[in-house]
Amino acid sequence: MERENLGSRLGFILLSAGCAIGIGNVWKFPYMVGQYGGGFFVLIYAFFLVVMGVPVMTMEFSLGRASKKSAVKIYHELVPEKKVWRTHGYASVVGCYLLMMFYTVVSGWMLKYFVSTAKGDFKGLDTKGVNRFYDNMLGDWKTLVFFTVMVIVIGVLVCSIGLQNGLERVTKVMMIALLVVMVVLAVNSVTTKGGSDGLKFYIIPDIDKAMDIGIGKVVVAAMNQAFFTLSLGIGSMAIFGSYIDKKRALMGEAVNVAILDTFVAFSSGLIIFPACFAYGVQPDSGPSLIFKTLPNIFNNMSMGRVWGSLFFVFMSFASLSTILAVFENIVACVMDMTGWSRKKSCIVNGISLLVLSLPCALGFNILSAVKPLGEKTNIMDLEDFLVSYILLPLGALVYIVFCTRKYGWGWDKFKEEANTGKGIKISDKMRPYMTYVLPVLVFGLFVYGLYGYFA
Repeated sequence: MERENLGSRLGFILLSAGCAIGIGNVWKFPYMVGQYGGGFFVLIYAFFLVVMGVPVMTMEFSLGRASKKSAVKIYHELVPEKKVWRTHGYASVVGCYLLMMFYTVVSGWMLKYFVSTAKGDFKGLDTKGVNRFYDNMLGDWKTLVFFTVMVIVIGVLVCSIGLQNGLERVTKVMMIALLVVMVVLAVNSVTTKGGSDGLKFYIIPDIDKAMDIGIGKVVVAAMNQAFFTLSLGIGSMAIFGSYIDKKRALMGEAVNVAILDTFVAFSSGLIIFPACFAYGVQPDSGPSLIFKTLPNIFNNMSMGRVWGSLFFVFMSFASLSTILAVFENIVACVMDMTGWSRKKSCIVNGISLLVLSLPCALGFNILSAVKPLGEKTNIMDLEDFLVSYILLPLGALVYIVFCTRKYGWGWDKFKEEANTGKGIKISDKMRPYMTYVLPVLVFGLFVYGLYGYFA
């Protein structure tokens, strides 16, 4: 079967950024900034995005482009005689499935909130009423399953049309719309009366506040967020590397994706924090910030229904961009393993995900008695834990070792592939850092993440 290719460099950058840009940017990043002291956290985050995220993303792109295969077949193609590496290829497919099993459900929440905001369901609700709306949504299994099914059907329809005509075309439109809506929302929020204090909190680094929280805690949290925001380690970037030509060097492309990813995350803070301060809402209210706090703000805002609807369109596009990218990775892996057509792979995987997503959707209601990681946990927590704390960091570690050690692919082959084309090149001066320091940082994150989670 002839390998499909993307039609443009813009399509590649927007698809890769779309995979990286997700709920972690527009939901988790703002509340992490709120909890860890504002501007100082943002500064540390940007630093680790450059020194950790960009090198690993360059490696994923390189492996995909050199092999012209999906994550599951990369090692078969590049080192056919070293079969031990193939284990990670199969683990990557498992990781993509696990991610989709809960990400489809949360994306469904975003769609539900858009529909409800546009219909005016929040109108007249006080704080308790908004909280009750969220709790009722989680308790209604039919609603959760319906919107989860909608998300999966969108994924199947878009990816089955084809790489260029379906995924690339839809993602381009959706990502450009996302960026436009985001800028409009940010301008509105920043110019809101009383929002300047929120802007100061967000932009100006406050060392004293960081010291109160603990510099070490802030640094580790920022490193954690910078690494996980790019969805590295399960081949979701490698697949897009496999669809591009050799005209551009890959570190420059990784930098472009990281900049776009950071722009969206940063802009989501510009939307949220001025509004929080303008309406007297605590910015460190955690995960409930999006679903409980913001609907209250929109209720009190002039033209709040319009701004609220636009905000949840923005959230829906951000989450759907990841859904489409990861679903494409799964579809490509199954096509590589079975030789099936794109349409057959889309339909079979769509049906599989419908079934596999049910435990997460039902984990908030019918299966709420299942607490896999202890009290106050649910099935989604288990799935998120396996992806975020196990498969992503360990997968990234495998890519680093494979690209820098001679018993893997090796530094010279990696550098040759990454540097093919115009743009930012990898220098041999980076080799000691990428070979010895980077894996220690990633492994340290893995260990600290497990310790922090269970402690």
